[in-house]
Amino acid sequence: MQYIYLYNNKANLNDIALPLSGADVIISNEDETYTLIEDPEEAGRYITDTIVVARFSKNYSLLIYYHDRFYSAQAYMIPGETFTELTYTKNDDNDLYHIDYVASSFEAEDPAMWEIQIDWSSVPGYEDKDPETCRKKLLFYTLPTLDVSQVFSPIVEQVNFPAGTIILEHRYSLTSEHAAFVRALLLETSWQGGVFPSDPANVTTNLSEGAIGFFGVCAVNSLSLTVTPKKN
Repeated sequence: MQYIYLYNNKANLNDIALPLSGADVIISNEDETYTLIEDPEEAGRYITDTIVVARFSKNYSLLIYYHDRFYSAQAYMIPGETFTELTYTKNDDNDLYHIDYVASSFEAEDPAMWEIQIDWSSVPGYEDKDPETCRKKLLFYTLPTLDVSQVFSPIVEQVNFPAGTIILEHRYSLTSEHAAFVRALLLETSWQGGVFPSDPANVTTNLSEGAIGFFGVCAVNSLSLTVTPKKN
């Protein structure tokens, strides 16, 4: 099952995103059409009724019909890449660990997004805690450009976790167009507030007029690992 989130456009960056409910959503390629149905338990979340398996040889289209208007976008997928697992290091002042390295932030030929899911809810001593307080998700990016705002971006809070933590690592392949969107978005958000902030600008989009965001089709490579006390 795949899903898409749709939201009403925000006037300001810090405004609360309001879900867009009541739209008709279709994803298609040259051979198949998939109709997405709005999740009855979560407004603005549209889900497929079957697993959509993307193929490299196909072009994909997104079509949204809402309030008598059509919005569309096109995308294609590039192959994924196998990768070496991330590294983590023990903290100097306690018995917890933190992620030391995921991937290079610059790669001219193979841009990617990395989703890191960290879960220590089943580690002895943490079973009685709220599971959601024992789970974190981090995003990292490998992009074909290297910006001053990226190099001197604000410090991100360190996530600490105990031995026994399970880490799931997912690598999403990005087309050059998708990577350009991610770069523009980061310049406006995560990379702002550093030593060399960028000038405000409009984030790129591949959606038709009246909509913003990006419709992308990604190949995903994944691996899992368990944090062990021996690794340092």
